[in-house]
Amino acid sequence: MKRVLITGAAGFLGSHLADRFLLEGYNVIAVDNLITGSSENISNLQEDGRLSFINHDISKPLYIEEELDGVLHFASPASPVDYLDLPIQTLKVGSLGTHNMLGLSLAKSARFLLASTSEVYGDPEVHPQPEGYCGQVDPVGLRGVYDEAKRFAEAMTMAYHRYHGLETRIVRIFNTYGPRMRPEDGRVVSNFIVQALRGEPLTIYGDGSQTRSFCYVDDEIEGIFRLFNSNRTEPTNIGNPDEYTIVELADLIIEEIGSDSEIESLPLPEGDPNVRQPDISVAMEVLDWEAITPLRDGLKKTIPYFKNLVESMDARARTLAD
Repeated sequence: MKRVLITGAAGFLGSHLADRFLLEGYNVIAVDNLITGSSENISNLQEDGRLSFINHDISKPLYIEEELDGVLHFASPASPVDYLDLPIQTLKVGSLGTHNMLGLSLAKSARFLLASTSEVYGDPEVHPQPEGYCGQVDPVGLRGVYDEAKRFAEAMTMAYHRYHGLETRIVRIFNTYGPRMRPEDGRVVSNFIVQALRGEPLTIYGDGSQTRSFCYVDDEIEGIFRLFNSNRTEPTNIGNPDEYTIVELADLIIEEIGSDSEIESLPLPEGDPNVRQPDISVAMEVLDWEAITPLRDGLKKTIPYFKNLVESMDARARTLAD
């Protein structure tokens, strides 16, 4: 039976990826230090005995006795709230953590997949963004700790491929949403849903004309799984090219929830990109993949998860207050 190791496996994307590999018949070693991940995301996955969990910070070396067929490196704070609160940890997991996992892959002759990000394009001057675009990133700006960590991780991954002949894959992930997102993670979809469910104002930064492209998690995982099993070595965009302004997203969430929430504008954060849209020509051609879930349909699948979560959180808060 094949076996993969997934770092960041208790996080949003990592736990869904573990789901997929278990479904495909793999054994999974899940590694996470639970700084931003949650053991609840994988607790149900451990019941059949094919998933084992290791609480470990991969910025430090990790010894694995078992043979591995793949190492998928998804460990990292992944939202502005997290990586601005954890700047040093973000840089370390992108550099030392990537180095450690590449070394483990080499030792085990295992295929390595790096979870990179559309943030490597920075505030782009080319739109939509193809993989050949080198981006426009401010290395010393507030967001640089995440952007540069991922850019370094890509460079290290390609160096291992070229120098050691290691089989490597790099996925550039665009905005992804769905169940298991944290309500306090600061990402726009989770922020808006939680605020709308509570009847609070939806906080939009700037005038809300900036755009994002939102991919439902099942589509994203399908693209990542196909990339892992492909022969594609170069970075590959996986995302939904349907582009929405932030105001359009807010209006859609208010409508789907039936909320009375209004929209409140706050100052635009430093370095916030104006546009973000993937060119997925490579994924369509090489992986025969494209996102198939419209934003409205994905929100219909996501909102009930947050509704249950918010009701549970608010009930606990009332109990503690009493």
